[in-house]
Amino acid sequence: MMSTDRQIIHMDQDAFFVSVEVRKNPQLTGKPVIIGSLSDRGVVASCSYEARKFGVHSAMPARMARMLCPHGIWIRGNMDEYSKASHEITEILKENVPLIEKASIDEHYIDMTGMDRHFGTLLYAKELRAKVMKETALPISFGLSVNKTVSKMATNECKPNGELNIDKAVVQPFLNPLSIRKIPGLGEKTFIKLSDMGVKRIYELAQVHPEYMNSILGKNGIWLLQKAKGIDESPIIPYQEQKSIGTQSTFKSDSIDLVSINYLLTSMVMELAFELRQKKKQAACVTVTVRYSTREDVTKQAMIPYTALDGPLIRKVKELFRQAYQKRLLIRLVGVRLSNLVGGFEQIDLYSESEEQYSLCQAMDKIRRRFGPDAIKLASGINLNL
Repeated sequence: MMSTDRQIIHMDQDAFFVSVEVRKNPQLTGKPVIIGSLSDRGVVASCSYEARKFGVHSAMPARMARMLCPHGIWIRGNMDEYSKASHEITEILKENVPLIEKASIDEHYIDMTGMDRHFGTLLYAKELRAKVMKETALPISFGLSVNKTVSKMATNECKPNGELNIDKAVVQPFLNPLSIRKIPGLGEKTFIKLSDMGVKRIYELAQVHPEYMNSILGKNGIWLLQKAKGIDESPIIPYQEQKSIGTQSTFKSDSIDLVSINYLLTSMVMELAFELRQKKKQAACVTVTVRYSTREDVTKQAMIPYTALDGPLIRKVKELFRQAYQKRLLIRLVGVRLSNLVGGFEQIDLYSESEEQYSLCQAMDKIRRRFGPDAIKLASGINLNL
């Protein structure tokens, strides 16, 4: 069993998308900046702490945000710039720590267990935070504790521009007075159910009998109870080994029918994008492989702004296919792979495409979940003759 005496650092950018905009335009410093679309169907993707003081928050409808903060400065946002800034930070951290997990576009977990004999983890975390801020000019906060859950909660308590160390001896005193809302992964429905039971603080949740938690919430109840007691054995998943998802198709007979091949690529991407969204992930790297009848493989790869939407992924895959298919020979196989996966697709894709595209994906996913993954496709992804 994994020891609970670990040294886990959680590093999280402060209002990341806004910070990138402020770095580009310092005149936005201290202003109520809101990233998102102002259209009637638009939503807030991110906002500055100044805007949050008026009640604005991520995923809030734009109309409500305008009412709460009428003097807010709205910016459409640039996912390409945010992705590049995210890669900047990840590279700095990777070069300076033994084990790192990229949990989302703006947060990382670092495992420093066993490194205390070489240097104090708290001091090193402070130096690392200073290094990131100096080299990127972007603010960042960190929490240090015995596991991922407590370190993340520590970061959330000290943001913005903060750092907080929660030693093993004070984990429970730190957690006890906090609202159960502070527990990562606790959803709104669960919060309402627990609140109706009179459980609103973590110390109240920690006292509930495991059998009762299991009876009302199943395995999720036991999972929450452990978090309330500061228990989290989940490991750091190395960023270098982040899993990719992919698919390939070998044709019944070698083909040069580019129309049908493009239909096939569209269908393949839609299946992979749906899988990404089901896992609440997005990808930053696309790879296309073409195998000719001569059995020679040609592979093309490109970094893209983080996304899990069909549109940008289909466009990039077709572009890479055109680059790979240069010899005008018969094709035996095509393959598509999405990699550099991180969590949190909802926030990332709120404005990477139009609201109509985002709503379309949501509607199609709803049908797929009910009737199966093949229940609905774009017209450009059907009619295959290969």
